[in-house]
Amino acid sequence: MGTHPSLPSKELETQRTLHDLVQENQALLSPAIAERYGNKLPFLFKVLSIGKALSIQAHPNKKLAEQLHAKDPKNYPDDNHKPEMTIAVTPFDGLCGFRPLAEITHFLQNIPSLRKLVGEEEAKKFEDAVKGQETSDKDADVEANKKALQVAFTKVMNTDKETLASATEELINAAKSEGESFAGEGGPSNGGKELADLVIRLNEQFPGDIGLFVQFFLNYVKLEVGEAMFLKADDIHAYLSGDIIECMASSDNVVRAGFTPKFKDVSTLTTMLTYSYAPISEQKMEPVDYPYTTLNAAAYSSNSSNTLYNPPIPEFAVVRTALNRTGAKSTFDPIDGPSIILCTKGKGTISVGPKKETIEEGYVFFVGATAEVVIESETDGQDGEGLVTFKAFCEIEDEKEKL
Repeated sequence: MGTHPSLPSKELETQRTLHDLVQENQALLSPAIAERYGNKLPFLFKVLSIGKALSIQAHPNKKLAEQLHAKDPKNYPDDNHKPEMTIAVTPFDGLCGFRPLAEITHFLQNIPSLRKLVGEEEAKKFEDAVKGQETSDKDADVEANKKALQVAFTKVMNTDKETLASATEELINAAKSEGESFAGEGGPSNGGKELADLVIRLNEQFPGDIGLFVQFFLNYVKLEVGEAMFLKADDIHAYLSGDIIECMASSDNVVRAGFTPKFKDVSTLTTMLTYSYAPISEQKMEPVDYPYTTLNAAAYSSNSSNTLYNPPIPEFAVVRTALNRTGAKSTFDPIDGPSIILCTKGKGTISVGPKKETIEEGYVFFVGATAEVVIESETDGQDGEGLVTFKAFCEIEDEKEKL
């Protein structure tokens, strides 16, 4: 949902694209946003229903995106960066960012097939390089750690097919036979049985893929409903299962290297990554109450909520609204920027001025700048929540910073 030229949203009745609409009427975006982002919506809003692992990938920063687009426009179709935010609609799991170094060392020492891919010499170099400074915040130590991580990871990513096939067979046999003792009983973040089951599941989806080994370098993360994480440009990740809301800068740039039949660019991926390493807790977001809305009495008495997910970039933020009783109402103050509102559960109405429309699961509305929006539920929350909507928006930077 957005104005990206590859697939701009269309108005249901007229089939007019949202791209054309905002190009012709800049006031819908606000003058400041129209000027800053070239008369286009600065974000893309998505719903992903992940039944099979999505590719191991990263999104280039702005400078690299421009370079890749100029060199290879077929595989890198635009020149924008793509930081993104993920909010769980159902329980979700995925791989996100490099694990703490002590965990990677643990896996190198307890998964023989992984150590073979890194190589005994390189594995020893990695262990020696990071030993005693895994959590050091000294610049020199951090840079040395990142360099060691890049060398080991790049070695794995460039494994030849014959070596990978042999190591995969060994890994799968271990996962099936060792159970809870697999991978040295797992690690601080994940148990052995959990990781063994993950190996088996991913191999069924992508047999013999290098991603089976990449997962031991990356955090394995689970999000419950309403939890979220933010991915900066150049952060490696792979979404594995679940339904999610995604919001991202308006871009279609993806550098892939595993779990995919699409174009892979291993050399670009291994050189572009930041190689930052941290527990997944550092990438999970801490949402807060959204202050620029008013709930009526029915909403207050039913514990309805407006929850803000506000990443550290200017292009977008998202508000999740849950109205848990028939008649519960949320009135959103006007903002100096555009919004897209998506309903994922329940039924109700949405109003802008005198215009009122039905809103229910799967309905999407575009709201122009400076409009007050009222959402009202016609659904009781049988299982806790009635009407659920997500509102992606952008406003001028100095206004967003006040949030």
